[in-house]
This record gives sequence, C-alpha cells and structure tokens, in this order.
Amino acid sequence: MNDKTIKSGVIFALAAYGMWGFAPLYFKLLQAMPAQEILVHRIIWSVLVLCVLVLVSGKLRQVRAAATNLKVMAILLVSGLLLAANWLIFIWAINNEHLLEGSLGYYINPLFNVFLGRLFLQERLRPLQKAAVALAFTGVALLIISFGQVPWIALSLAVSFGIYGLLRKKVAVDSLPGLLLETMMMLPFALVYWVGFSSEMSNLSTNSLSLNITLVCAGIVTTAPLLCFTAAARRLRYSTLGFFQYLGPSIMFIMAVWWFNEPLDQAKIITFIFVWLALALFSFDSYRAYRSTRAKTVLN
Repeated sequence: MNDKTIKSGVIFALAAYGMWGFAPLYFKLLQAMPAQEILVHRIIWSVLVLCVLVLVSGKLRQVRAAATNLKVMAILLVSGLLLAANWLIFIWAINNEHLLEGSLGYYINPLFNVFLGRLFLQERLRPLQKAAVALAFTGVALLIISFGQVPWIALSLAVSFGIYGLLRKKVAVDSLPGLLLETMMMLPFALVYWVGFSSEMSNLSTNSLSLNITLVCAGIVTTAPLLCFTAAARRLRYSTLGFFQYLGPSIMFIMAVWWFNEPLDQAKIITFIFVWLALALFSFDSYRAYRSTRAKTVLN
C-alpha cells in the first residue's frame, strides 16, 4: 500500500469511528420505540440513501456484477445478517441504559480484530500484540469468574462487528455497492415487520413532522459511518484498522458515565482497566512498528 492509500484509509477510519461515537445521541431521541423497530427504519431508509448514492456515483454496474456472483452474494448475506444483529444489540443497549457495556464491546473489538487477522489473514502477531490480547482476555475473564457478570452485550458487539469487518475485507466488492446489496437483502424482513408488527410510532401519516424527519435520518446516521468504515477496511491492514476504534468507545464511555449517569461499579472498573492497559500496549506496539516501517522505506 502506498502512502496516499494509507492516508485516505486513516481519514475514513477517523470519520467512521467519530460518527459512531456520537450515534447514541441520535438513538436516545427514539428511546420510546422498541429496538427492533428502530432497526427496521435503519434498514429501510439506508436502502433509499444508498440507492441514490450508487446512481450518483455511477456504480450501478458494480452492483449488477456483484449481484450475479453467487459466492459474493452469499458472503454479503452473512455480513448483512451480522450487521443487522450488531445494530439491534447496539440500539437495545443504548436505550436500556447499557451504553457503558456497549463501549466496552467496541474497546474489545480492536483486539478481537488482531486475533481474526492472525487466524484468517495470516497476519503475524508480535509479542506485545499477544500480551495485549492476553490482558483483554484476563479483564473479561475476571468479570465473569470473580464477579459473576457475563458482558454479553460487549462480547456480542465485538464478535459480530469483528467478523463483519473481516468478511467485508475478504469479499471483492467496493464499499458502496457491497453495503447496498447486503442492506437490500435485509429489506424484505424490515418491510414485513413494518407493515405487520410495528407500533403506531412507525405510522408516518400520523406522526409529527419532527419524528418523521428523525426516523428518515436513520438512513444517513447508518450509512455515513459504514461507508467510511468499509472504505477504510480496504485501505488499511485489518489489525491496524482496529487502532482507530478507540475514538468511538471513548466518546461513548464519557457520555455513559458523565452524561447519562450509568453506574460504573467495581467489576466494570477492573475490566475497563485491563482493557485500557491492553489497548495502550497495543498502541505502543503499533506506533513502534509504524516508525520502523517508515524508517526502512526512507532508507530504501
């Protein structure tokens, strides 16, 4: 990868994780709605936004090419299901006062990315990376064994999004066409739920204008960071991409504790400390490796 590609990947990564960090403020506006209903609106309005973007960017031919490839469509179906599951868990966590555990999940995700990179992409783990993964594992294990708390929200978010990112990196489809196809495959389920099972709040004909605008904005809130993420994933090493995710959960952590006043008990503090130490170690190692690579490039 050349410097221009890496720099653009960094910009996309910062934009994606910054938007994700502040996303809970949007979902709090829809707190009276069931999580699955908010997910339905995310899917429906995202499809409309993505269709416009595909037409404007002239990538309809790429969509058609991917749609005729059964292997690609099968991978996108799995990635779409993982993405929908991740969205649902995240929305439920925010609107049920579990944003703190949600932030823990996205802190763990970069280290899970390192593990996936080693397992499936043959990316070698350096000693400090191994130590960082071990620290994070220890923090979660202590929470489960010593305090009897299984952080299922955090683990579900980390695993679902980690595997989603891995699949999107492996499939040979550009970010925008791929996101449109995987979201479109979720559309029939969303429409069935909207027509047959949704509450009165989803009736656009009786809602206030402000509520309807808020619902439609789900397409923009959903699409913008995902497009940036998939663009970054194709430009950066997968383990390196995880480094930038610290921005999102840091914003969430601050909001959960100081804005939404979620309780930060001893068990969670201990787990967060282990995970933060792991991320500090991983960051130091990544920076050192980057400096070494740059020095070799300059010499050559």
